[in-house]
Amino acid sequence: MLNKKSVDDINVKGKKVLVRCDFNVPLQEGKITDENRLVAALPTIKKLIADGGRIILCSHLGKPKGKPVPSMSLAPVAIRLSELLGQEVKFAPDPEVVGSNAKAAVAAMKDGDVILLENTRYRVEETKNSEKFSKELASLCDVFVNDAFGTAHRAHCSNVGVTEFVDTAVVGYLMQKEIDFLGNAIANPERPFLAILGGAKVSSKIPVIENLLDKVDTLIIGGGMSYTFMKAQGVGVGTSLLEEDYVDYALEMLEKAKEKGVKLLLPVDCIIADEFSNDANRRIARTNEGIPDGWMGLDIGPETSIMYAATIMEAKTVVWNGPMGAFEMPNFLHGTRVVAEMMAGIDGVTIIGGGDSAAAVNQLGLGDKMTHISTGGGASLEFLEGKDLPGVVSADNL
Repeated sequence: MLNKKSVDDINVKGKKVLVRCDFNVPLQEGKITDENRLVAALPTIKKLIADGGRIILCSHLGKPKGKPVPSMSLAPVAIRLSELLGQEVKFAPDPEVVGSNAKAAVAAMKDGDVILLENTRYRVEETKNSEKFSKELASLCDVFVNDAFGTAHRAHCSNVGVTEFVDTAVVGYLMQKEIDFLGNAIANPERPFLAILGGAKVSSKIPVIENLLDKVDTLIIGGGMSYTFMKAQGVGVGTSLLEEDYVDYALEMLEKAKEKGVKLLLPVDCIIADEFSNDANRRIARTNEGIPDGWMGLDIGPETSIMYAATIMEAKTVVWNGPMGAFEMPNFLHGTRVVAEMMAGIDGVTIIGGGDSAAAVNQLGLGDKMTHISTGGGASLEFLEGKDLPGVVSADNL
């Protein structure tokens, strides 16, 4: 699965190259408010321009549900990409995505030209991976490059279906980087190998926990999911986030970790509040004593932060997915900040598994101190579960 042909393995001179990017960027009044995904796509696009390809970019944006929605047009992306690349990225404003406008724009291309198609989700067939739209996309190109890791866990026309109707399907640099870092971290980590799981729900992390318990030396649990583990140990959790249906499962995981000789660390104290608000009354609670009625846990406590920090300092490979608390509120950011700062300071491989962890690390200004920040929340989670991702599987093997 991991040994894929990339843009370095093909000759694109004079060829039409369809590149699936992840340009699902936040827009406010037509302005892009976070252009990380555009910047991440530049190395692949620049390589294909330098090699004399005719580059046709495509992506989805938001959820227009199969019809044109002007506020979800990719037109602003073409404008900003033109500035970032220092050359025109021609936009094909075509509600059919592959209609007469797009076909005319592609027919007029010269080597090194770049065009951007309209939002692939303007077509209802896109998310159904239908043959009709897949064939239309394939008809535009000689070569297909998938560089959208963020959608790799979905089988859609523009990342999977299209590969059945082209002779060559390879991955771009961004996709290659994700496969290399996430794949190698799981398959061949330098030890001690530590995984840190936080976020709201145990239920969304079940397959990840099960897969990682076979691979890691230590597993740290924090965030909202830790209260289900607390409940499993027979103490009260007040009004904290709790998945009652998964209490038995949490107990099973504690047993499984013991059987496998994996150290599973849970909070020994937490910051509790009397309401979900930055201005709430707050204090420290010992987790073995439980959380009183009417109070909720919103962050790991100071003693837990110290314990987790010491564990991170000893690790050589760290994978982190999910914050330690309600990090978007300053009074409950401390635990998440400690984890991020410790990871930023160690001499080892540090991987952030997308989503809220990536947002927190970037918010703290520590993004450039990490070895790798995944561009795909759902995709990186499924990768950590050990699943084969459709968008990766569909690329040609070396």
